Amino acid sequence: MSDTTILIVDDEPVILASMSKVLAPSYSVRAANSGGRALTVAGTDPRPDLILLDVLMPGMDGYSVLSRLKEDPTTRDIPVIIVTAMEAEEDEEKGLALGAVDYITKPIKPAILLARVKNHIILKQVRDFLRDKNAFLEAEVARRMEENQIIQAVSIRALAHLAEIRDPETGDHILRTQSYIQVLATRLQGHPRFNDTITDHFIDLLTKSAPLHDIGKVGIPDNILLKPGKLTDDEWAIMKTHSELGARAIEQAERDVERPVEFLTLAKEIAHWHHERWDGSGYPDGLAGDAIPISARLMTIADVFDALISARVYKPAMPFEKARDIITDERNRQFDPDITDAFLACFEEFVVIARKYQARD
Repeated sequence: MSDTTILIVDDEPVILASMSKVLAPSYSVRAANSGGRALTVAGTDPRPDLILLDVLMPGMDGYSVLSRLKEDPTTRDIPVIIVTAMEAEEDEEKGLALGAVDYITKPIKPAILLARVKNHIILKQVRDFLRDKNAFLEAEVARRMEENQIIQAVSIRALAHLAEIRDPETGDHILRTQSYIQVLATRLQGHPRFNDTITDHFIDLLTKSAPLHDIGKVGIPDNILLKPGKLTDDEWAIMKTHSELGARAIEQAERDVERPVEFLTLAKEIAHWHHERWDGSGYPDGLAGDAIPISARLMTIADVFDALISARVYKPAMPFEKARDIITDERNRQFDPDITDAFLACFEEFVVIARKYQARD
């Protein structure tokens, strides 16, 4: 006997017995003599693989049973063949419209019954196979995407640490600025100026990209990058090239892949322009206002705040409140005014982030 289960629903014992006799040699047969009983049996194990459903039954007729079966997520995918003595075309159409897969009229011919049942069992097995296959493929795709995301995150962090290794005083700067920029961007979601740009997807890309903002420092000579005192004008001119060096390095990485990578686009913007100023007095290109990409404007505040509160060989760490006041004073000069306001609104969150990582500097 097959593991395939057929549920026969009919209020006439003779019909139940005759169909069971035909099907039992090939299938496991369950029977129900009413609509209510059919719903109970259909919802219990072993679940039927196919239901043969009589239409004219006292109480709940076959159409009502079919509707209930299709409403229930646990039974809606079980194929149902309507079995009835009615031959009117509209009755057949009604059953099919409610979700029946086929229609057999009484009196039942054993050969036709077996053929129809076999065909629909095969179709169900194919559908189940494809569903399971699709579920497996979707799970595999999700697993590989997650793996790729992990590899990507690790690769980004490794590249960022190259710059950090060259400048060991920065400690967990990349972790702090990454967290700051995520908080800041989230605060600005829904703001009229940024509503079309700062989406959940943008924030995800921005957070991934942020650690690469100072990657260009790997190209700055040690005697300048690690100098404990104030830089000369010539040395400062060389130091400022790190933004363009970083952007060019990321641009080269873009050329090495076959299609655009979104987070690299933002990483390049941040690396290139996070030292620009709202009033146009920054570097390397003297961009002003909205000409500075949003990603770079967000990083500017995150980067400056972290630089102010971090100890260096040439300066002590500044109190959080004093750093806040300096940024407030630079509103509409160094910083986008709306982004500055967002910073002030989430200042306490910045402090929490700073304290979280500051102990490891």
